[in-house]
Amino acid sequence: MLRLANIMTKNVVTAAAEMTLREAAELFASHHISGAPVVCGTKIVGVVSAADILAFAASERASDDAAAAEPALGSWMGPTAEDEMSPDVIPSASYFNQLWSNASDAVSSRLDHPDGTEPDLLDEHTVDEIMSRPLVVLAPTDDVLRAATIMEEKSIHRVIVVDDGELVGIVSTLDIVRAVAERTLATRF
Repeated sequence: MLRLANIMTKNVVTAAAEMTLREAAELFASHHISGAPVVCGTKIVGVVSAADILAFAASERASDDAAAAEPALGSWMGPTAEDEMSPDVIPSASYFNQLWSNASDAVSSRLDHPDGTEPDLLDEHTVDEIMSRPLVVLAPTDDVLRAATIMEEKSIHRVIVVDDGELVGIVSTLDIVRAVAERTLATRF
């Protein structure tokens, strides 16, 4: 039976919980990895992946875009009775009051940067905000088929390998595929 200790990556690249999402993405790119355990000191507190970062960025952009969307043409109904009665509201300006009444924080933030530089989503959020918890942790003596089964059941791409509470490795789907391709997995049964 092939054990995780035989295929795990031992020199594990870790991310810090307080890292920005940009720093995590740069870490992944520089080490050619797609995810990493998140540590706070010596304690493993989660796992973050490139997919987590992409999903977060996509969901935030989508919510910003929806909030900033303009009303459809022709949706302005003209000045309201309240607008017409107010001496401070010029009737033609009431369209703009209605248009911007539901403006999101993202729109306001963009207006605060007239030079065109916008705050960057990846620099404003940290790994701690998006990392996956709870962890899937196995021992180095656990067999590879158990890890593969857990990965498939939980739809995850990596498991953390811990020995006596200490991070000793990581096994990814790529490690398992490599073992199959090298026939290491088949020859150990």
